[in-house]
Amino acid sequence: MSVARKPVIGISCCTDQIGLHPFNIVGEKYIMGVVDGADGLPLLIPALGNRLDTEQLLDLLDGIMFTGSPSNVEPHHYQGPASAEGTKHDPKRDATTLPLIRAAIERGVPVLGICRGFQEMNVAFGGSLHQRLHEVGGFIEHREQKDQPVAIQYGLSHEVQVEPGGLLYDIAGCSAAQVNSLHTQGVDRLAPTLQPEARASDGLIEAFSVRQAPNFALGVQWHPEWQVKDNAFYLSIFQAFGDACRARASRHS
Repeated sequence: MSVARKPVIGISCCTDQIGLHPFNIVGEKYIMGVVDGADGLPLLIPALGNRLDTEQLLDLLDGIMFTGSPSNVEPHHYQGPASAEGTKHDPKRDATTLPLIRAAIERGVPVLGICRGFQEMNVAFGGSLHQRLHEVGGFIEHREQKDQPVAIQYGLSHEVQVEPGGLLYDIAGCSAAQVNSLHTQGVDRLAPTLQPEARASDGLIEAFSVRQAPNFALGVQWHPEWQVKDNAFYLSIFQAFGDACRARASRHS
């Protein structure tokens, strides 16, 4: 009796300088989100820009997760003003993920975007970002408490209202949920091809899906990968993503 193989799920890498050498890196929590939440086989996607063979990669993968990051999308990608001094950017990641998001969704590869990945999805389809929400006015505090232990930084921070009848509502089966919040940037102009799925109490869009996408395509501003097995709402997102990846894998086997 054959056992169905685990879906191969790509995870976008960041680039960083560690000592004298450049590295492609991924936070372990994202890897474990794929393993524990989606029951998938993680495969790291290096930030190679146009040197990445996108078509061959998409032939190999059953899904892609676009991760959070300490860096922000460079604002020239959405015609935004120059970043504040000291803002961390990762142009190699931008050059990789923005075209890969569009190509993956067009090909019907399931996609899950988290935090920076959520913001990348908006930018990839023509939306824009608030670079410093706390300076805009009218928004609650969305940043983490950096002087607190990690468990508090990733603890539940505020409620999101889930749009009735949407993808996230179908996944989670609830109209509201508590989420963590560790972001400085957020959606300003939502790309026309995206459908809001959840909002914070201040009206900020915190989740969206891709209209008329041929497969699962969801972005969330919070971090559902964090201790995913211990939070039913977070786990439901990863399980739905994993189910879509398994369905794709079964068609390729």
